[in-house]
Amino acid sequence: MGSKRASSQGVSGFETIYGVHAVRVMLERHPERINTVRLAERRDDPRVREIEELARVNKRPVQRVDGHAFKQMLGDVSHQGVAAEITPQPPWTEDDLFAALQSARNPLLLALDGVQDPHNLGACLRTADACGALAVIVPRDRAAQLTPTVRKVAVGAAETTPVVVVTNLVRTLKLLKDAGLWVVGADADGPRQAHEVDFKGGVVLVLGAEGAGLRHLTRQTCDWVVRLPQLGSVESLNVSVAAGMLLYEAVRQRSVNV
Repeated sequence: MGSKRASSQGVSGFETIYGVHAVRVMLERHPERINTVRLAERRDDPRVREIEELARVNKRPVQRVDGHAFKQMLGDVSHQGVAAEITPQPPWTEDDLFAALQSARNPLLLALDGVQDPHNLGACLRTADACGALAVIVPRDRAAQLTPTVRKVAVGAAETTPVVVVTNLVRTLKLLKDAGLWVVGADADGPRQAHEVDFKGGVVLVLGAEGAGLRHLTRQTCDWVVRLPQLGSVESLNVSVAAGMLLYEAVRQRSVNV
């Protein structure tokens, strides 16, 4: 994936996002962070006209470019003929996270232990946003980071739900435990079902990498390890699906008698 694009973006300080929804959400929520909107020459449908009008209202420049320019800029991705050059929201540091926890009541966090597929990270961000999670925590190494693909899959959630990049996930989880949060890991062989654990207080939900699951040290750090009910023959659920089910279990528990 675009490691060459990432390095050139780092020099300019800009990043390219793409897709109709991702660009429209950015224009609606953070137009000041958009440098240039680029639209395919031959697209003139209502959704693209809406983006063009939003850019005009917010005084953001619009360029019409041909298909070859889009391919040069983005490679072989489903860009829908819509892209924008933006100033990206920087990932949170561990210090940013703990500062935010000071004013958060019963915070809900999602930690991903080495998830490498950017589509899974994007999907997790989207669900975390929908469920009111304070942030999503990922390791710095051997894990997906914020990229244009992640932002597109997240359809705007990458701009509203911070991604916290940490050097040592186990260390961060231990610090969160010291701060009063419960750490709950997910594993197909977990001794408890998810609904049997209390998610109503401050909690960190931890999911492992695709295929490998939770690392041994991460699992040892968890206060509980839970499983989701599986009635079929598949060995495990996709990590973004499992994250969604656990996040919504937290929402369900927190909404009872509210």
